[in-house]
Amino acid sequence: MLILAKAAMAMMLGFTLAIASGLVFIPLLKKLHIGQMVSREINKRHLIKEGTPTMGGIIFIFPVILSLILLYINRSIEFSYNIFILIFVFLSYAILGGIDDYLKIKYKNNAGISIVTKFLMQMLIALVFFYLFMRSGGSSTIEFTALNIVIPLGWMFGIFILFLLVGTTNAVNITDGLDGLAAGLSAIAFLAYGIISWNCGWLEGYQEIAIFCFLIVGSLLGFLVYNSHPAKVFMGDLGSLSLGGALATIAILTRHELSLAIIGGVFVIETLSSFIQIISIRYFNKKIFLKAPLHHHFEELKWNENDIVKLFYVIGLLLAMAAITYGVWL
Repeated sequence: MLILAKAAMAMMLGFTLAIASGLVFIPLLKKLHIGQMVSREINKRHLIKEGTPTMGGIIFIFPVILSLILLYINRSIEFSYNIFILIFVFLSYAILGGIDDYLKIKYKNNAGISIVTKFLMQMLIALVFFYLFMRSGGSSTIEFTALNIVIPLGWMFGIFILFLLVGTTNAVNITDGLDGLAAGLSAIAFLAYGIISWNCGWLEGYQEIAIFCFLIVGSLLGFLVYNSHPAKVFMGDLGSLSLGGALATIAILTRHELSLAIIGGVFVIETLSSFIQIISIRYFNKKIFLKAPLHHHFEELKWNENDIVKLFYVIGLLLAMAAITYGVWL
């Protein structure tokens, strides 16, 4: 019961602080003219969203960090090496995304940081994480716990980590295209990893990692008050990159890397749809989807935005429940 009480407390704290943060930061973003630039290539219905405040990821990032500080001062949590790694990745990707957002706003286009530079910076953060992870005694193996199979990867594990971190951050970023879509799916994913983390009693700081997850869930629910359709604010790359980085980090720390493909199944599908579309157009001069990523395909089919988001939520929740069953029970 204590676990449930701590989880409920963390979500309530994150939610309350996110609501308060929105009341402060949204007017500030408007005052600073930090508005979203909408690409003309996207569905015309999105043009009405141009000028909506972006960089709203601060609304859930700030509450998570403030909550951790308050809980530490109150001696409700302890700072371990693993929670330090998690916070480092979370904030590093947030800073990278914030710089990208700033450049888009400054130059009034959607270019931001060049693709090559952004990728190299993502790789650099992933390399620092890999160093910190291995220094803490991290294992370079992949485990199929249900089948009792352990596969040693050696130096290839470093490449696997790079792929996981960079891939997840970009996957969440790609999915962030409809009001409330990325935030809601991320809340579901962190809820799943919160439950999984609390089952990792062997991991140093496992309770703090679980609390971190539940804090993000509460903060994202508070953010959705402002981000659900019609959105009053967007999370921007500041938010999407930080969420993706944190998700991948928790998956690696808890040794549930493979579960990420299930928990983040919708993110994977969205990314694959974009990849397939690019390959198909480049090599076969044909479109598989009306528009990519997948949520834009449904928009082109004249689906209502809320209906698309609800469908993706349901799929994300079903996949998360399946992953929890595998990660905790089996």
